[in-house]
Amino acid sequence: MDFIPIISTLRRHRTASILIVLEIAFTCAIVCNAVFVIRERIARMDRPSGVVEDEIVRIQLAGIGKKTDPGVVTRQDLVALRGISGVKNVAITNMVPFGGSSWNSSISTIADDPNPPLNAATYMGSHDLLETFGVKLVAGRDFTPDEYIDFGAAGGGSNIRLPSVIISKGVAERLFPGQNALGKPLYVWGKDPSTIVGIVDTLARPNDWQGQVGMMYSLVLPLDLDFTYGGNYIVRCDPDRKAEVLAAAEAALKKVDPVRLVMRRQTFADVRKEFFAEDRAMAWVLGVVSISLLVITALGVIGLASFWVQQRTRQIGVRRALGATRGDILRYFQTENFILATAGIILGMALAYGINLWLMGKYQIDRLPAEFLPIGAGLLWFLGQIAVLGPALRAAAIPPAIATRSV
Repeated sequence: MDFIPIISTLRRHRTASILIVLEIAFTCAIVCNAVFVIRERIARMDRPSGVVEDEIVRIQLAGIGKKTDPGVVTRQDLVALRGISGVKNVAITNMVPFGGSSWNSSISTIADDPNPPLNAATYMGSHDLLETFGVKLVAGRDFTPDEYIDFGAAGGGSNIRLPSVIISKGVAERLFPGQNALGKPLYVWGKDPSTIVGIVDTLARPNDWQGQVGMMYSLVLPLDLDFTYGGNYIVRCDPDRKAEVLAAAEAALKKVDPVRLVMRRQTFADVRKEFFAEDRAMAWVLGVVSISLLVITALGVIGLASFWVQQRTRQIGVRRALGATRGDILRYFQTENFILATAGIILGMALAYGINLWLMGKYQIDRLPAEFLPIGAGLLWFLGQIAVLGPALRAAAIPPAIATRSV
């Protein structure tokens, strides 16, 4: 196939050719970045929490008025919840992975460090918190009963002397690269160090502070809470009885003390769904936008090719009369479309890179991987050839006799 006649023809239809090239370019640029963002959002929604999600339900409380002894009420709550059929473990905690609200602490291996190297989500709660969460201890041990300190009785501040601490694997790898972190001192609160007694595989941060890397920085402190500080009862139960346990748990807590508000009553699947709602919505919106752009581009190619077939009826007939086969006519239109698509894709790749740079600066999006560009190019080439196939087949089917009479 000689490209020169095709290019010459396109130059005579310059406006239509430029419009379709621009349409393909914008589609390439937007779809490449949209698919990349969709992939990032899906990967974000798949982040591990570190807990046994299928077995956990959460009841979040808020007290009304001042309680004379919230510690006693909390112990009664825990006893009542443990008595529910299907319940395996119960704990109270200040927060849950993907729960939104987060307690955080700057930590360091150096005393009075003016620039602590990282900030970690700070979990605290009753004695069986780790067992209730179902987090995996990869090294060391859980806290012993004598290591726990009553948070409220100690003043509820950050000057409490903490004998021990459990950290996530992300913290251990960041602060002690290539070393065994067990037994090492860690400065969390105050001037006295805490000894690292355990390392958990993953315990995700409740929110997005510090981005994806910061999600893996967490620690657990041996601080026993009452419900006025914690507010989150975590119940581990049989997976097929979660709805039943949730209903019974609310009733049990109200029986212990009816003057409280149940703010949330949800399975962990609901916690995850609520936290990632915006990411899911964005993925759907970008998916719909991408598909719409591809459909519009395909319709543009079909419309332009159909128009050109109609305008070139006589030219096609002459070529057929001179011996051109249907395959020759078909290849002509497909090659013409391939040239337009190639020009649009080259321009689109440059636009895709520019849009990605803008997104990086504006929304802290990662750099667009190089493999997205050839994948996008291949998709648009394929889409263009499929879209032009119908009009090209109609052109190839024009009989020479009919074509030569249509002047």
